[in-house]
Amino acid sequence: MQGKTHWLRTLSSLLIIFTTASVNAADKVFDVREYGASGDGKTLDTAAIQKALDDCGKKGGTVRLPAGIYLSGPITLRTKTTLQLDEGATLQATGDQSAFLKTGTNWLAAGSSSDFVPFIGGKGLTDVTIAGKGTIDGAGKNWWGPAEEARQKRPGFTLPRPRLIVLNDCKNVKVTGVTLQNSPTFHFVPTDCDDVVVEGVTVKAPPGSANTDAIDPSRCRRVLITKCDIDVGDDNIAIKSGKKVAGREFACEDITITDCIFRHGHGCSIGSETVGGVRNVTVKNCRFEGTENGLRIKSYRGKGGVIENIRYSDITMKDVDPAITLTCVYGGTSAGDAAQAAPLGGGATVDMPVFRDVHIRNVKATAQRGAGLILGLPDSMISNVILEDVEITSSTGMTIKNAKGVQLKNVKVTVQSGQPYLIENAEVEGLPK
Repeated sequence: MQGKTHWLRTLSSLLIIFTTASVNAADKVFDVREYGASGDGKTLDTAAIQKALDDCGKKGGTVRLPAGIYLSGPITLRTKTTLQLDEGATLQATGDQSAFLKTGTNWLAAGSSSDFVPFIGGKGLTDVTIAGKGTIDGAGKNWWGPAEEARQKRPGFTLPRPRLIVLNDCKNVKVTGVTLQNSPTFHFVPTDCDDVVVEGVTVKAPPGSANTDAIDPSRCRRVLITKCDIDVGDDNIAIKSGKKVAGREFACEDITITDCIFRHGHGCSIGSETVGGVRNVTVKNCRFEGTENGLRIKSYRGKGGVIENIRYSDITMKDVDPAITLTCVYGGTSAGDAAQAAPLGGGATVDMPVFRDVHIRNVKATAQRGAGLILGLPDSMISNVILEDVEITSSTGMTIKNAKGVQLKNVKVTVQSGQPYLIENAEVEGLPK
């Protein structure tokens, strides 16, 4: 009943946002060409685009980018504004890296991602839409090489870089139809936002591009991600809750992901930052093709919080690695993970990961390596996990450790070697006789 209730709430929000978008579309159109934008891919059009956005934000309406290549530095969205990219229009980030730094000119000396401004930003906005059949390109090739070199020297290290689109503390946000590609790091990061719809969006970055997450809702409520095609170098989707939010038991809740295709990338993830808590997540009718991970919940001691009422259903996966991962010891548990120093037991109990009430139903998968992993902590066991009508073919079996209340209902794990299940300190019902 909880899952159905939060799905209905999300649909209600979707209807509100569609209505808002229709109102914006009927308002005045601010064509960036009329503001002096050249769209020739050589001239910097930042000032013209920003002036159109500023004027639009005073009364509301649509800022239109007709076909062309609009070279730009960082821009800021406004309230009651639709940024429309027509078919054949590309909003292209400048290759001038200093344009994204808040201070200074040497991006290699930046201490964190907070030292950068995103390509497209906005804060405290209401009724914001990015729409159309055009493309937003972050010019990531200017950033990925040094980042990968740094990661090779220090496994797990993320060299700070700007995001493509970051919206903070916004309400009624919609991104529809557009292609987001080649971000220096994460592509779309709504943070502390309510009522967010991402529909029919394509997100693309090369498989080896470091930290190029596609869609990362962080501390958001009522989010719908639907009919998206995602092919990136890191998490396809990552639901994050990195800190507690005052007055809310769960910082991140009521998230629905449906009818999406996941290609290259690290799968559909919750975490690893979960301190603020995550609940009421539904993932259904999705397809994974050659994705490093399939379904993944990841956290560890020190960044953990409560994750509950998670529902996965009607999922197909081909050549993933592995298919299902629920781990309270994030790091080194899938093909691309760096090792993570997170002890299995003992130590502080502050920010302990707690996973409970996870239902995985009607899943069919082939996995290159292991079938999956359910790994809790001795002092924080994963609890109440149901796998129902699940069929996985893999090289090795599924590990279930430090877990209780795990139920297998019509589950078939076929392996090339070893046992289909490896059980340690776990209560599991429904194991094959």
